[in-house]
Amino acid sequence: MKSTFIKRFTKITALLLVAITVILTCASCAGEDDSSKSKDGHKDYAASVELDMSSNTLKQEVEVLAYIDGDTTHFKVPESVMQGGVLKARYLAINTPESTGKIEPWGKTAAKYTKEKLMNATSIIIESDNDQWNADSTGGRYLVWVWYKTADSDTYRNLNIEILQLGLAIASNSANNRYGETCMAAIAQAEKEGLHTHSTEKDPLFPYGEAKEITLKELRVNITDYDNSKVAFEGVISMNSDGTAYIEDYDEETGRYYGVSVYYGTAGLTGDALQILNVGNRVRIVGTVAFYDTGGYYQVSGIKYWDMMPDNPENIKLISTGHTSAYTETDGETYKSDVTVEIEDAAPKTVKYASLALDTSIEMKGLLVTDCYTTTNESSSSKGAITLTCTTPDGKSVQIRTIVLYNENNELVTEDYFMGKTIDVKGIVTFFADDYQIKLFSINDVVVH
Repeated sequence: MKSTFIKRFTKITALLLVAITVILTCASCAGEDDSSKSKDGHKDYAASVELDMSSNTLKQEVEVLAYIDGDTTHFKVPESVMQGGVLKARYLAINTPESTGKIEPWGKTAAKYTKEKLMNATSIIIESDNDQWNADSTGGRYLVWVWYKTADSDTYRNLNIEILQLGLAIASNSANNRYGETCMAAIAQAEKEGLHTHSTEKDPLFPYGEAKEITLKELRVNITDYDNSKVAFEGVISMNSDGTAYIEDYDEETGRYYGVSVYYGTAGLTGDALQILNVGNRVRIVGTVAFYDTGGYYQVSGIKYWDMMPDNPENIKLISTGHTSAYTETDGETYKSDVTVEIEDAAPKTVKYASLALDTSIEMKGLLVTDCYTTTNESSSSKGAITLTCTTPDGKSVQIRTIVLYNENNELVTEDYFMGKTIDVKGIVTFFADDYQIKLFSINDVVVH
């Protein structure tokens, strides 16, 4: 009896071990079949698709030329891919919140995420959705899939889908493409998990104040749209004179500086607030856009600073120090020309270059002074200021306006100092008497040859 019992027990034990082995093996197989799924059910959809180098889609390994925002990047490509060697990529299937025009919650977060991923990539490949590079609705950007890999991986990840599954973008024709099913699944998961744009959480990089959050490019290009509106923007103080600070900022997408003048002369600012407006500081400005009738241009005014509430979103704020003014070197032909500027999700605008450069720092060289006019009005604070009519090396006429200047011996600088001479100047583009001019604020900003 005992021997029979032992035999039966041994048989049952063996069967149990087989069953356990089968169960563990099946579990292991299940894990291999869906390796992108974590224990909590979250699936890494960006890893569930593979870059198929044998497909009929176009592919090109690229380097980043400029980081624009969460869903737009400019890449260096061979001339055979795109004339000029630059492909302005608009990411397929995604639409991240804005960060280059009207700034929206999660826009800067998405832009930062995209930049960090591409900066840390050892290789980046862009892929078309079919057998050609397809332009988007603007005609100047091309719709692509962006794949990247890092030093610790041999495989490429799909950045478009990765951004979708993180909830840093909303759908944009997400179902109608070669990875449409995966895109929609990634969106559904992000919505279910309440991530970023699909959440009620506040974006830590977005100041939730009353002002409209915009960039200086947006303000300059569409300034009439913001008439009498409270706006908030960032930029570098390039010049500060007579109660007016000139602020400029560089836009990666267009490769230009945009600026605005901020009048604070009657704001009653003192102490720390005035220090914020020092030349070379990068600042956040909150103020009201208004048309200055006497000058005939728009400016920002009504800025405030509460010492006891430094984190108030309505405050002007110091962001960083140690910056330099751009002083973009410009020739006469460019200064007098019309240029086309690209605008996010809108038709391009054609405007005068000088109007686009208004309130930014600029440099011109080799100007021949052909005429001078000095303000002599006794009641004017500008008595002694000089307007110079100059001819550029390429034959264009430009106006230079000085403040009242004094030399190193504290002697008033007069017309004789300039008349008939060739000069190099650094100044701010301003508007006066229905024309654009370059305003000089220091004798050190002009070189007389």
